[in-house]
Amino acid sequence: MNEKRKIRAGFVGFGEVNTPKEFIIKRCATAAKMLEQQGIELIKTAPVSDDPAGVNAARAVRELQAGGDFDLLIICVAGWIPSWAVFSVIEHFKHKPMILWGLTGWQDGDRFVTTADQAGTTALRKPMADMGYKFKYVVTYRGQQPRIDEIITYAEAARAASLLKTARIGMAGYRDMRLYGTLYDGVSLKGRIGPEIEHFELLEIAQLMEKVDAKEIKKIAAALKKRWKFVKEPRSGTIENSVRLFLAFKAKIQERNYQGFSFNDVDGVKKLMKFAPAGSLTLLHDELDICSVPENDSMGAVTELIVKYLTGQTAAYLEFYEFMTDGALMGVPDYVPAAIVDGKVTVMPNAFGDFGEGLLNVSKLKTGKVTICRLGYSGDEYTMHIMTGTARTPVKWEEAGWAPPAPQLPSLEIVFDAPVEDFIQNVMAQHYIISYGDNRARLEALCSILGIQHIG
Repeated sequence: MNEKRKIRAGFVGFGEVNTPKEFIIKRCATAAKMLEQQGIELIKTAPVSDDPAGVNAARAVRELQAGGDFDLLIICVAGWIPSWAVFSVIEHFKHKPMILWGLTGWQDGDRFVTTADQAGTTALRKPMADMGYKFKYVVTYRGQQPRIDEIITYAEAARAASLLKTARIGMAGYRDMRLYGTLYDGVSLKGRIGPEIEHFELLEIAQLMEKVDAKEIKKIAAALKKRWKFVKEPRSGTIENSVRLFLAFKAKIQERNYQGFSFNDVDGVKKLMKFAPAGSLTLLHDELDICSVPENDSMGAVTELIVKYLTGQTAAYLEFYEFMTDGALMGVPDYVPAAIVDGKVTVMPNAFGDFGEGLLNVSKLKTGKVTICRLGYSGDEYTMHIMTGTARTPVKWEEAGWAPPAPQLPSLEIVFDAPVEDFIQNVMAQHYIISYGDNRARLEALCSILGIQHIG
């Protein structure tokens, strides 16, 4: 699990000028404290009333702007408030996702007291939608605790949207195996989702490999023999090749501060360098907090960043090998990050087809509740395909083509929570990104913020 950046939210409360001021102040302060206890960093301003001159609204705008950038704005309605007073504040932050949160009254002896919170929110919901605001509407039911979990889920999605706007993905080479499903449109991706994909040539990696210190290679290779479990003894130079390529990739990633990474695998590293890069990428995930997917998979890399920013998990890719009547067999023919390994990272020196020997990761994967997803696009319209299920240890199987004895690839049988045929008819590519737990609500919240259709 990676450490998440704190959510930063603007927070402003509202209540009518004729409502006792102490009621509004106290209830907004209590609501803010609930959010802070969940780890949200709030940029707060005192509650706003509908004073005719708009002095309160102007003051709130100044204070929120002075607090610096934030991921979303939380509109806390603590009583009836004429809508103009709210719009006088929030129109300055229309580019931000928002939460329209209505509080509830309280019990006073044998009677219930209300300040008409939901009169305020219901007067706002449709106008906000009609004006194009992106927001989540959350009410507090009478006699119930505030629905903080819903607020947190949307706030996490708002943080992810902020992080995506400045994300940079490194791409070594272009269009491995001349695939179509791995391509992207740079303009719509930047405009709609946020990340920048930066291409560089594998020649640069080859040149960096020549500069690597031989002593450092020897040191890391010796450490790996103790850290990883080797199924059999590798040939001379196999570990060293993996370490050398890892150090070159690492140097480039750190130089450019990439948050995601993909590379030309089959037509690149394997064809030109004559060995499989799986060991290098396994080591890369041991050493760096970065998302990676092979084969110049642009949308796979973006999906990984989305999953990481939403969940804090090391987002890993799996590909489809077989469909079952209740799910799919998914695995990888190369590497997985240690974060999804059950037990010790296990590697097997092996070769596939005409490629030379590399360190194939054959680790056993964690099981349990999972979510798989992938971002896709058609023109400038983006879609997120989502499926939840239960991952279990697969039957004994092998992929034809590996040098004998054929390895048991890192894999899972995932039993879907919905009909398999519905999923198949919408499948977007061979690679999907896996995360542990049911993360559908987070993904759907992000889709609503970024204007992405979600299916599944």
